[in-house]
Amino acid sequence: MNQSLPLKPRSSTVLGSLHEAPGAKTKPETGLANLKYLIVGLLFGVVFVKAEIISWFRIQEMFRLDSFHMYGVIGSAVVVGLLSVQFIKRFGIKTMTGEPVHIAPKKFHQGQIYGGLIFGLGWAITGACPGPLFAQIGSGYGLVAVTLLSAIGGTWLYGYFREKLPQ
Repeated sequence: MNQSLPLKPRSSTVLGSLHEAPGAKTKPETGLANLKYLIVGLLFGVVFVKAEIISWFRIQEMFRLDSFHMYGVIGSAVVVGLLSVQFIKRFGIKTMTGEPVHIAPKKFHQGQIYGGLIFGLGWAITGACPGPLFAQIGSGYGLVAVTLLSAIGGTWLYGYFREKLPQ
């Protein structure tokens, strides 16, 4: 299954597309324009730390079914995501550049079950999922860099073997 990148940008933003990132532009943003992403990332990291989402102990409580804290956080995020997608669809919300947002339908594949199990196992063992990794490192948990490098390595391996895997 060989999928190549399109040579020209699409006329509308497609969320969930394998071909390009949502809102992909023809020219790269400058360093100053990328500052907004750094600020949002820092704020997101502070929220993770203050909400104890990066705490290894909180994550272990979740997997042992000892506390509702993490389930409440994850459940709230799911509800906000569902409401946001419905809001975008119902009111035809456009991107900041005025492009219509099209959310591509997703198909279920058996590999999603295996991937979820592998992801959950790694999360339970390391006490980290991809989002909070950077907040954990920024909070002084330097050993989490091993988890980050492992996540990058796993992503690279998937990309390398993707065409050979059942789709």
